[in-house]
Amino acid sequence: MITRPIQTCRGSCHCGEVQFEIETDFPELTTCDCSICRRKNALMVKVHESRFRLLKGEENLRVYQFHTFTAKHYFCGICGIYPFHRKRVTPDHFGVNVYCLEGFDPAGIPVRSTVGAGMA
Repeated sequence: MITRPIQTCRGSCHCGEVQFEIETDFPELTTCDCSICRRKNALMVKVHESRFRLLKGEENLRVYQFHTFTAKHYFCGICGIYPFHRKRVTPDHFGVNVYCLEGFDPAGIPVRSTVGAGMA
């Protein structure tokens, strides 16, 4: 496993009304095969809540929950982009859509497929 330095990255939705910052060393990126993740086709990094800061736009966030209503999937109420979600299995972590990070290049970071469709 490649060790990377911890980075502070800024991210936003498409219109910029929701902005956030994360700290991570990008140990891996994940995809998920659950019904919502397949449709949004996001590539995610898992970040502990202590390393996530919402900088702007809390009032513009909309939440979508389904199945067990544990995970919280956040979307910008203006542009509709999904920047992050609070995870179901580890609710003290966020799954952050790396395509919403400024200047981020996922090349060279391992991608792990997670099985969400079979979770009961």
